[in-house]
Amino acid sequence: MAFLNHLDGFYGTGERNRAGESLEEFLAAYNPKKYDCPSNTTDIVVVRCREELVRWGQPLQVLLVKRSNHPSIGCWATPGGFVELREDLEEGAARELEEETGVKGLPLEQLRTWGNYDRDPRWRVITTSFLALVEGDIPVKAGDDAADALWMDVELEPEPDSAAWSDGFAKIWNLKLKNKENGILLHAGVGIRSSSHRLLSQERYELLACSGLAVDHGCIITQALLYLRSRLSKG
Repeated sequence: MAFLNHLDGFYGTGERNRAGESLEEFLAAYNPKKYDCPSNTTDIVVVRCREELVRWGQPLQVLLVKRSNHPSIGCWATPGGFVELREDLEEGAARELEEETGVKGLPLEQLRTWGNYDRDPRWRVITTSFLALVEGDIPVKAGDDAADALWMDVELEPEPDSAAWSDGFAKIWNLKLKNKENGILLHAGVGIRSSSHRLLSQERYELLACSGLAVDHGCIITQALLYLRSRLSKG
């Protein structure tokens, strides 16, 4: 049975395959569980500036939720969750953001896929990160499986290049997230390994230290902030 109701656009040249099957016959016999199927999630880095954001260096905040269930119970994470089978990534990201924080209607820009096989003990979970931007105030309220939802002040500073190079990294970043009102201080050390070609470049983010943040969310947040930094003029 085909996963989709409408097959227009999938017939190719209309010929049969080596087994003599038409597209319909191939799909009728196809077993989607032939291969282990990874799960897909989305994680949304919501960045807030209380005024119009025009340059890097303006005070920023990131919206985090406190996990109420395993894994990483009690730790802070970006809003996100599992994408439903018949749901686009962007739809899943928007739905999870609203369910966990009450925030909706924000444009979401897809940033990166995070696919280390050991990033989740439950199963092979691949996540896609998104960036959203808020200028001004917006109410948040924890919902779904989030125990709390708070804005955290952001500090992102590089280690001296000599320290990074000695460990083979192109750069090491120290991420600090804090909410003074609630006495929360989170930290992550993130190293970036880089290789490049005249036309292509590759960056690998590695979590070197972490306090209070779930899994690899220190890397996810750091990458999103650096992307935003690259789009802004430096102050």
